Amino acid sequence: MPETFEYGVSEERARATLAAVFDSEINFLDTAASYGDGESERRIGRVLAERGGLPEGVVLATKADRDLHTGEFTGDQMRRSVERSLGLLGLDRLQLVHLHDPEHEPFEDHMAPGGTVEALLGLVEEGVIEHLGVAGGPVETMVRFVETGLFEVAITHNRFTLLDRSAEPLLDVAAEHGVALLNAAPYGSGILAKGPDAYARYEYREAPEEMVERAKAIQAACEAVGVPLAAAALQFSLRDARISSTVVGISRPERVAQTLELASRKIPEELWEELEPLSVPRDRRA
Repeated sequence: MPETFEYGVSEERARATLAAVFDSEINFLDTAASYGDGESERRIGRVLAERGGLPEGVVLATKADRDLHTGEFTGDQMRRSVERSLGLLGLDRLQLVHLHDPEHEPFEDHMAPGGTVEALLGLVEEGVIEHLGVAGGPVETMVRFVETGLFEVAITHNRFTLLDRSAEPLLDVAAEHGVALLNAAPYGSGILAKGPDAYARYEYREAPEEMVERAKAIQAACEAVGVPLAAAALQFSLRDARISSTVVGISRPERVAQTLELASRKIPEELWEELEPLSVPRDRRA
């Protein structure tokens, strides 16, 4: 997805990265129909075929998407999206499928008879999908879907990080409804992994100056106690009991071991106290 991340990943490197993931203790893999317009699922499917299927104990989740070319976001499109995912991944059923980026269509349209939610629930009843989730951006929109009681899982992205805690209400609502909350992009798409001097972008676009300054302050606080910025960013998500799984992007095989090492680094409690005021208050973003 070079248009989003400003770099590409070759097929060879992607396959090596997937192999490293499957050979590690990581047991959850997240993708989507729209990632590379099917390219992500195709690459995963090829590696799965070489390995004789999904390794035991590994959960593979994908997402049902609107038509990226026409914008169609209907029940029929959900079925087409899921059917394509099955073909590209080489599977006869999907463990977990999320309704992806529902903010592109009114909530009422999604919930209407014949809409996206009804179609996906039908695929659950048919056994094509085991578990249904919802993955999106705006917190208020996500809360509305979680409160329906129809979804077992919810994904938020870029909204619960060291720089932005605006998803806090969603985490609370998910916990209240017994919905597993997955927190994606704890690095804010890169600024909290590479550092603000090397990569001053947040949520796939140029970061505001005030955010860059806060990122620099966070980095300085981490460096003062010998903690890598990326370790603090990752563990900020891992340490929250309301979060069932943390989703990070990995584009090189060596990053697998590096990520696991960041997850296990010891971080003094005093650092968390120092970082607390550097996050955006929960009411700053939708």
